[in-house]
Amino acid sequence: MDLKTLRELLKDKQLTKIRNELSVLQEADIAELLEDIEIKESLLIFRLLPKEVAAEVFSFFDVERQSEISSLVSDKELADIINELDFDDKIDLIEEVPANLVNRILQHSTVVERRLINEFLNYPEDSAGSLMTIEFVGLKKEMTVNDAMDKIRRIGLDKETIYTSYVTGSKRTLEGIISLKDLVLSDKETVISNIMETGVISVNTHDDQEDIAEVFKKYNFLSLPVVDNENRLVGIITIDDIVDVIEEETTEDFQRMAAIEPTEIEYLDASVLVLAKKRLPWLIILMFSAYLTEMVMNHNNGLIIQFALAIYTPMLMSTGGNAGAQSATLVIRSITLGEIKFMDFFRVLWKEIRVGLMVGTTLGILNCIRIYLTDGEVSKAIMVGLTLICTTTFAAIIGGTLPIVAKKLRLDPAIMASPMITTIVDVTTLLIFFRVASLILA
Repeated sequence: MDLKTLRELLKDKQLTKIRNELSVLQEADIAELLEDIEIKESLLIFRLLPKEVAAEVFSFFDVERQSEISSLVSDKELADIINELDFDDKIDLIEEVPANLVNRILQHSTVVERRLINEFLNYPEDSAGSLMTIEFVGLKKEMTVNDAMDKIRRIGLDKETIYTSYVTGSKRTLEGIISLKDLVLSDKETVISNIMETGVISVNTHDDQEDIAEVFKKYNFLSLPVVDNENRLVGIITIDDIVDVIEEETTEDFQRMAAIEPTEIEYLDASVLVLAKKRLPWLIILMFSAYLTEMVMNHNNGLIIQFALAIYTPMLMSTGGNAGAQSATLVIRSITLGEIKFMDFFRVLWKEIRVGLMVGTTLGILNCIRIYLTDGEVSKAIMVGLTLICTTTFAAIIGGTLPIVAKKLRLDPAIMASPMITTIVDVTTLLIFFRVASLILA
C-alpha cells in the first residue's frame, strides 16, 4: 500500500480494507505511512491495529508523533502500548515527551519498572547506560544446557535477543557468553561453565556512544554487554540502537561542518526561529573573523590600487579555502572511522605538506601560463604562481592537522571543517599574496 491508496481508502471510509492491507506490511512501513497523514486519521488507523503490532509501530514513530498519539489515546490504550514496548524504547519515549505524558506513562509502570526507569534516566546522555536495555537472557554458570534452554523458552519471547545469552556468577558479575547455536548443539547435561566463552568484550555504563559504535564496527557484534564499575552485568546494547547512534553522529558532523549547531529536529518539522538560532552563532563568529581579511586588505590598499591586484584575490582565496576543506574532510572522516589518532599527527602533517606542494605547484604553473597568455605580465604571473604554491600547501596543512588537534582537546573535529578553515586560510592567503607581491613588484 502506498500513501495515495491509503488516502483514497480513508476518503471512502473503507477501514476493513485498510486493516487488511496493513496486515501484510512491516511495522516500520506502517509507521512511515501514518506519519505522513493527519494526526486524527493516523490515530484512527492506529486503533485498527492489533495490540502487539500497534506497540511495534509506535516504537518506529518519531518523537512528535509519539507525543501526539500518547496525548490522544485513553489511559487503557496508553497502558497497552507501554506494556508492549521494549524497555529501551520506553526509556527513549520518557526522555523525549512532555512532563504530563511522563506522569501518565509512569502510572502504568510497576514499582520495579519505575525504579529502573529513574536509574536509567540518571545515566549521562549519549552514554552506554542511556542506550542499553535490560531485556536480555541471563544464565548462571552452574546451569545445565537443558536448564538454560528451558529458561530461554520461558522468557525468550519478551527479550530483545535470544541469540546470545550472558553468563553471570555470584553478585551478577559477567563471566561469559554462550550462543544459542552452542546450546542447541551441546549435550543436555553439559554445564554452561564448560562451554561458555570467557574473556568477554564489554563496555562500561558511562562509555560514550561513539566509542561503543567503534567496538561494534571492529568486532561485527550484534549485541554487547554493559557492565558497571564492579563488572556487574546491568544490560546489553543491540545493533539496532547503534545504527541509530551512527546516523545521529553523522548528522551532527554534517551540521557542524556547515557551521550549524546540531539539532535532532527534522528540517521540515523545525520552525524558522529554531533554524535561524542554530545558524546565527557561527555566522556571527565567522562574520567577525572575516574582519581580519578586511584589515589585511585595508593595510595593503596602496599596493592593491597601484598594481591592480584585487582581480586575483577572489581566485586565490577560493582555491586556498577549497584545498583546506578537501584536507579537512578526508581527515575528519578518517578520525571518525578511527583510522587516524593523535599519534599520527606528524604522519598527516608530512603527507599534507607533500600533497599541498604537488597540488599547489600544478595550480601555480597553470595560472602562470594563463596570466602570461592573457596579460603578458611575467612578474604578476610568477607572483600569483608562487602564492598558489604557498597558499595551497598551508591550507592543506591547516585542514589536515586542525581536526586532529581538536580531537585531542576533546572538541568535535567537525568544528574545524570548511567554514572555520576557509576563514583562517583567507586571511593567510592575503598575507602571503601581499608579501610575495611586495617582494616581486616593489
